[in-house]
Amino acid sequence: MSEYDSLLSKIETRQAVVGIVGLGYVGLPLAIAFVEAGFHVLGTDVDPQVVDGLMAGKSHIGDVSSDSVGSAVDGGFLSATTDFARLSQVDAVVICVPTPLSKTEDPDLSYVMQATESVAGVLRKGQLVVLESTTYPGTTRDLVTPALEASGLEVGVDFFVAFSPERVDPANPTWRIGNTPKIVGGLTENCHRLAVALYVDVIDQVIEVSSPEVGE
Repeated sequence: MSEYDSLLSKIETRQAVVGIVGLGYVGLPLAIAFVEAGFHVLGTDVDPQVVDGLMAGKSHIGDVSSDSVGSAVDGGFLSATTDFARLSQVDAVVICVPTPLSKTEDPDLSYVMQATESVAGVLRKGQLVVLESTTYPGTTRDLVTPALEASGLEVGVDFFVAFSPERVDPANPTWRIGNTPKIVGGLTENCHRLAVALYVDVIDQVIEVSSPEVGE
């Protein structure tokens, strides 16, 4: 069985473990959405206070209740860590780190590249990596993918890459993670299909686009 077929089967049967990099106002609601869809989730963050709080069942994000975090942790569906090496255990990695504007009003990609390098260090065959951080066209193809391929694995065959821009409006009572349309674009056809399969049972409406650049 190919890496693609194996991962697709895991996603469709909810046996895939989802890793979320960055547990802020984008990552934590997404983590809970995956849990509610029946996936096991491993969240990673550089802030030990965030991780310790979540493992104690306490939410630091207004859009996510502590009750939902506590239930997810107690049920064994959500765990959090500062140890990025544990991303080797997951099947899909979703990068949700900040991209603040630099002094020249361009997105600062330092957090994205740090997260990518952490993933690249433990990347294994059969993993899907999705970038959600807001950025400019070309980031996924020209920066993230080469950093991941430095592992020696081949994109589209050994591992898979896609872009799906985060669309979160904090404190909006109407538009939440689940009912906000989600754009998804993969680097190759297999990358695209896997990313769509990952989101389709979590988001009400998935909008497929032809490439990561279109999504960006």
